[in-house]
Amino acid sequence: MGYRSRFVRSNRFDDEIHVFYTNDQGRWVYHIFKATTDPGQYWLENPMHPQGTAFLKKGQYINSHSIGLHRGVYKALVQRNEVSVIRDYERKGWFKWFESGTQQKGRFGINIHRARKQGTTKVIDDFSAGCLVFANAEDFKRFMDIAKEHQKRYGNRFTVTLVDFRDERRRRLSKIAWGSVLAAGGLFLLNRMN
Repeated sequence: MGYRSRFVRSNRFDDEIHVFYTNDQGRWVYHIFKATTDPGQYWLENPMHPQGTAFLKKGQYINSHSIGLHRGVYKALVQRNEVSVIRDYERKGWFKWFESGTQQKGRFGINIHRARKQGTTKVIDDFSAGCLVFANAEDFKRFMDIAKEHQKRYGNRFTVTLVDFRDERRRRLSKIAWGSVLAAGGLFLLNRMN
């Protein structure tokens, strides 16, 4: 599961990839890896598509990925079935999907892979043109070990879910606002009854 952060500036590994499963004892195991779910500044300024660079749209994509070769070079989770993307054509590095984007559905090569072969990468640049990318090579190796174990047990199909932090924040604020309205309404009714 990708978790897009509240930050809307490009070129930072400020998102997360969450992986969770039950182990052989039936206990839940949970991993959180530093990553990006957004393209780097290089691809925002130099899009491969005339309508702009692709951002994976929030949502769940059942059986959308499988283990394969990223760009024909190394094993990663590669897109096999359709996903939805929003293309940004403002290219300013501020992500305004709802104001300036065009939605498309299809196979775009939105893979899940690493940045550098070794160490931790600090700046996204050309490592992501819309893919979910691990900042740390060792984290990615651990992720692929988990994916290979999943493949042995359940087959080579993976569901990817992308959650946007800002939606979570809006949902919490909405609950708080509605709770306040209901509480105020209740107090108003109590005062009128007295």
